Amino acid sequence: MKKEKAKKFTLIFIGIMILSGILLMYSGNDALVLATERKEGILTAEQVKVSFESVGGRLIKEGVQEAQQVKKGDVLMVLDSSDVDLSIAQMEAQIAQLDAQIKSATGGVAISYAQANTDEQQSFRQIDQQKAAVSAAEATYANSQVNYNRMTGLLASGAVAQQEVDNAQLAMDVAAASLSQQRENLAKLLAGTSYSDNTDALNLPTIAIQRQTATNKMNDVEALVQQKKSMEAQLKNLQLNKERLTLRAPEDGKILKILAKEGEIVAPNTPVILMETTRCYFDIYISEENLGDYKEGDNIPVETVATGQKLEGNIRILTKAPGFADLKMTREKGQSDLTAFQMRIYLEPQEKIVPGMTMGVNLK
Repeated sequence: MKKEKAKKFTLIFIGIMILSGILLMYSGNDALVLATERKEGILTAEQVKVSFESVGGRLIKEGVQEAQQVKKGDVLMVLDSSDVDLSIAQMEAQIAQLDAQIKSATGGVAISYAQANTDEQQSFRQIDQQKAAVSAAEATYANSQVNYNRMTGLLASGAVAQQEVDNAQLAMDVAAASLSQQRENLAKLLAGTSYSDNTDALNLPTIAIQRQTATNKMNDVEALVQQKKSMEAQLKNLQLNKERLTLRAPEDGKILKILAKEGEIVAPNTPVILMETTRCYFDIYISEENLGDYKEGDNIPVETVATGQKLEGNIRILTKAPGFADLKMTREKGQSDLTAFQMRIYLEPQEKIVPGMTMGVNLK
């Protein structure tokens, strides 16, 4: 009796197994089909290594602890700024000294131009005076000539003595010498400039030289100005380096590991903090049959496996996956192996969504 009952249950079990296999075969709900319709991945947060940009030195302050949540701009670490502060002070002093030199040189140039203008006006007035002196000497010489000629005529008629003619000759010679001297003095004042009735229109070489000298001094001032600009650029670079001595959080996130301790010498661009960001993603692998349904930049429905919470993700990367991810399908249905493609899906920060959760995607 027991043997017949056991035999009966065995036959029933075998029948159920056969029927289940047939149902799975024709309904397409075997493990392979289910695996191609739904994909799952582990949510992962991007990590960044934070370092001091282009500066190094002794670490004097740790502003955070491991596992601490930070906001963008929070102070993470501070390096000793003593050397940079000294360099900034020296550069500021040099710039102040240059300012004084520029101010003095600029004032000197202004004085030189003013002096040239004053000398020019004085020279013009001296020229006018000398022109008058020349005119007076010319008149005196002309009168002495007239008197000499008159005396010579009277001497021929016996009206005057030879002594008077000699005196007239002497007066004429003196007048001629005086005229020559006045003309020579005028030529010196003109210094080679062509004579002109309008004195103020003259371009005196001596004044032009004075103005050129002032212009050359202005070039020296410009050289000082350019030197100051160079130092100001160096000062900005020092101030920027000082700002870089304070390491701040590049974005919101969580401190995973502190790689440098207070008192240590930190090298430039060497990671000192490992930080977990709020940018989260998970990877799934799809076959080439599904590739045509998606492209980078598409939004895709996502849900948490544990709670079924519905979310929306964004496909950032869609690329050929490594060979190990290729789908090795069974040949019983006449299906061949398919190349796998990696799909990386990013999620916006959400409450109750944390790295490590399993996320699911139902493929089209």
